[in-house]
Amino acid sequence: MVFNTSDNSRINPQKFALWSAMASIVMMFAALSSAYIVRQAQGNWLEFQLPSMFYVSTIVILLSSLTLHNSYRSFLAGKEKQYKSLLVATFVLGLGFIVAQYLGWQRLYALGVDLKGNPSGSFIYVITFLHVAHVLGGIACLIVAMFHAFALKFNVTKRRKHRFELVVHYWHFVDLLWVYLLVFLMISK
Repeated sequence: MVFNTSDNSRINPQKFALWSAMASIVMMFAALSSAYIVRQAQGNWLEFQLPSMFYVSTIVILLSSLTLHNSYRSFLAGKEKQYKSLLVATFVLGLGFIVAQYLGWQRLYALGVDLKGNPSGSFIYVITFLHVAHVLGGIACLIVAMFHAFALKFNVTKRRKHRFELVVHYWHFVDLLWVYLLVFLMISK
C-alpha cells in the first residue's frame, strides 16, 4: 500500500483546529437546547414572544455573511477596492448584529423577562449572550483580516487566502448557528 505524504493530502492544522472548535461549540449549544427542552417540560415556564429585534438581527447577520463571501470572492479575483469595502461592510454589519441583540435584550427586560426571573427568560439570555460572545470572536477575526487588508500590500498569496478562508468559515458558522438558535427558540414555544 502506498501512502501519499504530500502536503495536499493532509488537513491543515489551523483548519482542523477551527473545525474542532466549531464542533465543540455545536455540542455546547446542543446541550443548551436539550436542557431548554427538558426544563420547559417541567412546568413553571413563562411563554412570551421574542422581540422583533431578534429577527432584525437575523437579517443583519445573514447580510454580513453575504458581504464577507463577496469580499472573499473579490479578494480572489484581485478586486482590491471591492474586497476591502465589503470586508468593512461585514465588520459594520457584525457590530450591527450585536447592537440588535442588545436592543432585543432591552425589549425582553421591558416585557418583564429578566435573567434571574423565570427559567425561560434565563435560557434566552444565556443562549443569545453565548452566541454574541462567539460573534465577538468573529469580530476579532474580522479586525485582523481588515488589518491585513489595509496594512499589507495587496497580494493574493496562498497564505493570505488560507487565513481569509478561516475567517470566512468561522463567520458563516456563527451565522448558521444563529439561524438554528432562532428557529429552535421559535418552534420550542
